[in-house]
Parts: sequence; C-alpha cells; structure tokens
Amino acid sequence: MKVAVLGGAGLMGSGTVRDLVSAQSSGFEAVLVADMNEGAAHRLVTELGDRRLQAMGLDVRDREALLRLLEQVDVCINGVPTFAGFQMDIFHACLEARRHYLDYGGMGVFTVRQKAEAADWERAGVTAVLSNGADPGMSNMLCKAVAEGMDTVEAINLYWAAATIGPESQVLVPPYNIATLLGEYANPSRQFLDGGLVEVPAQSGQETLLLPPPFGETEFMHTQHSEPLTVPFARGIADKGIREFTWRLHLPAAEHQVYRALVKAGFGDFTDPLHIRGVDITPAEYLEALIARNLERNRDRIPQQEYHEIHLAIGRGTKERKPARVTCTVQVGPDPFFDGYNDAATSMNMSIAAQLLARHPNLPGVWGPEEYFDTAEYFEELRKRHFGVTRTTEAVEDL
Repeated sequence: MKVAVLGGAGLMGSGTVRDLVSAQSSGFEAVLVADMNEGAAHRLVTELGDRRLQAMGLDVRDREALLRLLEQVDVCINGVPTFAGFQMDIFHACLEARRHYLDYGGMGVFTVRQKAEAADWERAGVTAVLSNGADPGMSNMLCKAVAEGMDTVEAINLYWAAATIGPESQVLVPPYNIATLLGEYANPSRQFLDGGLVEVPAQSGQETLLLPPPFGETEFMHTQHSEPLTVPFARGIADKGIREFTWRLHLPAAEHQVYRALVKAGFGDFTDPLHIRGVDITPAEYLEALIARNLERNRDRIPQQEYHEIHLAIGRGTKERKPARVTCTVQVGPDPFFDGYNDAATSMNMSIAAQLLARHPNLPGVWGPEEYFDTAEYFEELRKRHFGVTRTTEAVEDL
C-alpha cells in the first residue's frame, strides 16, 4: 500500500514519516511526504534516506492538486494543523477520491461533524479513522482497555500530564502545536456528565491525583478535547451503561502560567484578525510565527531536560457483579529511541494507526480508534516503541 502524509514536514507529520520507515514499522511500499514547504519536505526525505520516500510541494487549498495526489495513494494522513482551517476540506477530498483517511484529531468540533457523515463513507466503501495521535488516539485505546476489563462501566476519567526535570528553560518550548494548546486553554469544553454532554468553562474541573515519580501530587483541569465526544458513545463502552466520561490536562507549573497569561492577553483568538501595516493576521498566527523564530534563534539557550509524560484512564464499574476499578496507564520517559522526534507519542501513534488500518481496511465508515483497533494489537505496537503500558484491576468498596 501507499500512504501520503499531508503536512509531512511539520512537527508531528515529520515524526510520523520517520516512524513509518523505521525498523519497527511495515505495511507501506511508498510514503509520499507532501507539504506547503516543499524544501522542508525534500530535506526530511534526504535526511532519512529511505528509497520508499518521495517529497512534493502541496497547497491543500488547491483542490485539484490535492485530488491528483490522492490518486497516487491508498491512505491519506491529514497532518495539517486543525486550526489552519482545512480539516473538513481534506476529509471531503478523501471521500471524493475514495481513499482511506486518518487525522490527529479535530478538537472535538470537527470530529463530531466528521462522525455525522459516516453513512456517506459507508456508501463509498472507504474508511476514516479520526483522532490518532497520543491524546486523542492512544488515550482512546486506554479507555477501551479499561472498559474491556469490566462488565459494566459507571465512569471513565482520562488524564494527561507532562513533567520536566532539570533547569527551567528561558525559551518557551510548547509540548505540541501552540494553536492547539491555546485552543484548549481558551475554549470551554464538553464533558460527559450524568449520561449526557455538558459544556463546562475553560480551565475548570480542577482535580488532584497522586501519581508515580516524577509527577507526585498533580493538579488537572478540563480542556477542550475530542475524547468526551466520541468514547462514551463507542461500541463496548456505551452499551455497558457509562454515565460519566471526563478529560483533564496538566502541564508543568511555569508553562501553565504562561499559557494562562497568553489566553488572557487574547492569543487564544483564531478567527478575528488584527490589521497591522496593511496585513491581516490572527493573534494565534502571530504567536506561532514568533515562537518558531524564537526557538530557531535561541536553541543554544534551551537547557537539557528530562521530559516525562503520563497518559492515564481510570474506570469505575463492576466485574463479576462486584465493584471494581480498572486503571490503564502509558508512561513515556527519556529514551534515546525517541531521538529525532518532536513529539514521539503523537507522531508514533499516528504511524501505528496507519499500519493497523493498512492491515485491516475492511470496515467502511467513520470511526474513532477505540471503535476500529484491537487493544492487544495496538499495545503490542506501543511496547515495540518503548512505551510503558500497564493495566490493573482492583476491587473497591463501592462505586
């Protein structure tokens, strides 16, 4: 099979390309790296030096060029940032071309719109699997594993935390796309509470958990994410009676305060441009360009730090008619295996999803990863990539 990675020279896309042609991967005879920045695509292909790679320039606003590209492949990975505004255009182009589709996530709003078009994809005989990064993506699979460990499900609560060990950086290094991050901080979110979706304020729902080292006592908050809009409605979870599903985030304290301040200053605005010296630019676009320039100019000022993250799903329900709690965790720590990746968890998980889709391209429609992929097969791929995966079940006094 052949795959195209749109935005393949970007932060996440380049990591996915890197994993697709790595020793732990298989299933694709050709990987087309398509990017608005054709020079960056060629540099990536030259760096990796794999004969399966091909670079090309692509402006996804050129629909005819996009459709011509899709004619050359079997699977399309949409690595164009969600807030660039082309999520549905690329999704619809893949449907028109009858090519299988994957993306890293649609911040909930786009994900729901995409799911609503499932019947069109079923009639076309092609598959779309949405939200295949780390969170969402791997996180969805943790939730599926939790639900599989219980006979009935009362609640699943999902968490993600990052921690750094070492000198504080004087240069802001976002853990993922800054527009996505600020969207999470700026926008209200929808959580699944008492059997239905409820909108809650941005940065609300504070909860503290005691986590293993190096995290310790960690405070979380609700942010805008797609998992609450898909997971509690998935087969194998909804039919077990789930009444609550929530998502919460934690970032290191210093960076957390920076992102809060940036949102207060108006940088969470993605739609209303500023008019500066005859040019229209949104605050988020300006900030993204500024951070990129600052990182390039000051890389020698970024200290060596140990980076850790934890992905955690905690479920409450019953097992053999007794109250039970099931916890599924993925931990990612410093490892030379991740060298060369901007975000190993997100980019590698997309690569895993693409390979599993290539193995099982037989279920037309629009799906979340928790509906399409097998947990044992998925977790085997994670362990091959040095992710620490655990699942525990314990009896509890009551729900």
